[in-house]
Amino acid sequence: MPRPTPAHFAYGSVTVVCSTLAMLLLFRTQSGAGVTLIAVVALAAGVLVALTAPGLATARRARAYSQAYTGGSRARPASPSRVHARHDAAAARAARRVAEPSLRS
Repeated sequence: MPRPTPAHFAYGSVTVVCSTLAMLLLFRTQSGAGVTLIAVVALAAGVLVALTAPGLATARRARAYSQAYTGGSRARPASPSRVHARHDAAAARAARRVAEPSLRS
């Protein structure tokens, strides 16, 4: 497992603080068990964000890289007619090579 970077700690910490405050305000709990449950859920959310944040950044970088080299759009699959035309042309070239006598001696 790779070591966490300062950005991972920052994402996780901000998530824990913001989600704790949001849940405390939303649920308006005053019991100790409710506050403990909210703290545990917020901590789990922070860990999840910290672990998945690098994957999102990597995916964004990969998408930007592919768009830069494919003209900004997703590559389209070749249409079946183009695939068959290429296959037929390759087969015709191979047949000509076999049929023509070799000029090399």
